[in-house]
Amino acid sequence: MDSLNEFLTVAVEVAKKAGEVIREGFYKTKNVEHKGTVDLVTETDKACEDLIFNHLKQHFPGHKFIGEETTAAHGVSQLTDDPTWIVDPLDGTTNFVHGFPFVCVSIGLTIKKVPVVGVVYNPIMNELFTAVDGKGAFLNGNPIKVSSHSELVTCLLTTEAGTKRDKATLDATTNRINSLLYKVRSIRMEGSCALGLCGVACGRIDLFYELGFGGPWDVAAGVVIVKEAGGVIFDPSGSDFDITAQRIAASNPLVKEAFVEALQQSA
Repeated sequence: MDSLNEFLTVAVEVAKKAGEVIREGFYKTKNVEHKGTVDLVTETDKACEDLIFNHLKQHFPGHKFIGEETTAAHGVSQLTDDPTWIVDPLDGTTNFVHGFPFVCVSIGLTIKKVPVVGVVYNPIMNELFTAVDGKGAFLNGNPIKVSSHSELVTCLLTTEAGTKRDKATLDATTNRINSLLYKVRSIRMEGSCALGLCGVACGRIDLFYELGFGGPWDVAAGVVIVKEAGGVIFDPSGSDFDITAQRIAASNPLVKEAFVEALQQSA
């Protein structure tokens, strides 16, 4: 457990350094590249990933690393049992480009493919979410827990539209949202998978799901934070969550079964 605390300390340290880079870039003109029709990347994404990995490698040279902008871009993102840092240097790039303040650094550590340390830092809103396996979840050092809503109709749901813009995908996405809107209080799209999970963890959001997100870097940190806040993580089908499957749902335990049923009916 001492080593997990050490991992957390170093991750928080470098998340704050990357946060400074994001904060500085947030208020400047951005140099934007397109990874897809609506999937963007900026100089800040790349600078933050370099900064984070260099820092982590200095402290933990024997660990492995998976990141959105470098490792994954070169097709090397095989998750093994070795301690592996999984990093999204800037989750919410589209928000970042538009000056919408839901952006964050997401740093997760997996051991034997299981996320055990999570750090998500939004430097614009100055919110630092942290968790270590078995030690609870925190927002700016204060303990957090999931909501206690027990009926879907009282729940706030967050999801994302994803980056694909073909008609079949969009129709499936909007039909699912339309179906769910009949059953929940309201729906939000924040534009950051990591912050969506953290929203569930601190109780400001009750339900979250996303299908077809970028990769494990979007969820590795948030998964630990939700679990340590008393929440549940699962596949939207109701089966066990698979960090490599690009499908995730999260909620408090009281509404999980009703949420899974609603998701199945909306498919």
